[in-house]
Amino acid sequence: MTETTAIKRVRHPEKVNRPDNPIQRKPSWIRVKAPVSKTYHETRELMRGLNLTTVCEEAACPNIGECWAKKHATMMIMGEICTRACAFCNVSTGKPNALDPFEPINVATAVKTMGLNHVVITSVDRDDLKDGGAQHFAEVIQAIREAAPETTIEILTPDFLKKPGALEVVVAAKPDVFNHNLETVPKLYPSVRPGARYYHSLRLLERVKELDSNMFTKSGLMVGLGEDKDEVSQVMDDMRVAGIDFITIGQYLQPTVKHHAIHRFVTPDEFAVLEKQAYAKGFLMVSASPLTRSSHHAGEDFAKLKAARERANASK
Repeated sequence: MTETTAIKRVRHPEKVNRPDNPIQRKPSWIRVKAPVSKTYHETRELMRGLNLTTVCEEAACPNIGECWAKKHATMMIMGEICTRACAFCNVSTGKPNALDPFEPINVATAVKTMGLNHVVITSVDRDDLKDGGAQHFAEVIQAIREAAPETTIEILTPDFLKKPGALEVVVAAKPDVFNHNLETVPKLYPSVRPGARYYHSLRLLERVKELDSNMFTKSGLMVGLGEDKDEVSQVMDDMRVAGIDFITIGQYLQPTVKHHAIHRFVTPDEFAVLEKQAYAKGFLMVSASPLTRSSHHAGEDFAKLKAARERANASK
């Protein structure tokens, strides 16, 4: 057994016995440069010094070089071990450690030190916790508000499945954007997102609007997993019925041979069509491209989102 194989088995123990899905060569439009900038390394050292985890690293995001060079990083709270085993995700699966009581203040310190105008906070799934980590999310939001009151806060949460009252705790903490990704079309949930339920996730986002109609809601889809155009269109319709303001659509990229295979690479022209279609359905903000990810350009997109709402309200 090689050292690399051993690391993979520790990281994804549930995938060890799955058949290999060869990783396809990426087309030219989604190749990115390796991160080498000085600012990238400074950002990395800051995260290490404060014992913080980023989804940029854990999920092997292709945009890490660009974002970290700009001192943009998406904090991943509640540890780096997830209780779910989604077939698309590169985050480690297993039994998580106890919550770090110092994490909220450490996240807030990083936000203040980096001088962020907008920050994205996400987490692993914590099905082991009674509230799924909702109170911890609220404490992180509160700590950021105290340390950096001018910073706008976007959260990307788990689904809080079978955690009654959890969503209400998070919404009461008043993040500026509430994001929860549907990830894929309903027919692919059993193979791509087996621990989740499509209509529960959809209802979660709808419930946010019921609790706070002014809170921006956001959700994302991956394409290239085996969905068809009509199914993507239906998900967009479902999102709009749920009142979702902002949709992100990006290409699924396979982390390892043990993860879900790429069905196909969607072309930039197809993404342009999806963007046009989404705007026609009434989304205030759309980000659709091969390299689009939930938190990529989140700060700039939040400014556009606010402006779009102001225009929509002015036209009523």
